[in-house]
Amino acid sequence: MHPAHRRNRLPRRYRRRPHDTATVSVAGADIVVVGFFSAREPDYATRMDDAASAVATLGGRVVATFTQRRGVSAGGARLMARPFSPRTLFSAGKVGEIAAACAELAADAVVVVNQLTPHQRAVLTEAFGRSTISLAEM
Repeated sequence: MHPAHRRNRLPRRYRRRPHDTATVSVAGADIVVVGFFSAREPDYATRMDDAASAVATLGGRVVATFTQRRGVSAGGARLMARPFSPRTLFSAGKVGEIAAACAELAADAVVVVNQLTPHQRAVLTEAFGRSTISLAEM
């Protein structure tokens, strides 16, 4: 008897793909630092400065920083702790703004202050056209 083979019957677009788990070397690289923060977090600027310092400590050069804040406007206050998009964490406009800056500044990588899921990391890497990692992965 042949062992039963279990075929994946899902259409190809729904099958899970392994996400890129390669590490990014920060040393000597031009880095864009990005963070997503709730309006309830008053010390977001300190966290961004700490992230830039961590990149500099590892030998990277911060060429730009971007901050996405949620809940600053009256409409966003009720959704403060939720990301703009579960796919990217950021709004579509902010993703486009960061991608344009990466291309203009010829950045080598993007470091996100927040924790990213593997899927968010893969989507942001594709959107920015640069390797994207979270600060915890450095």
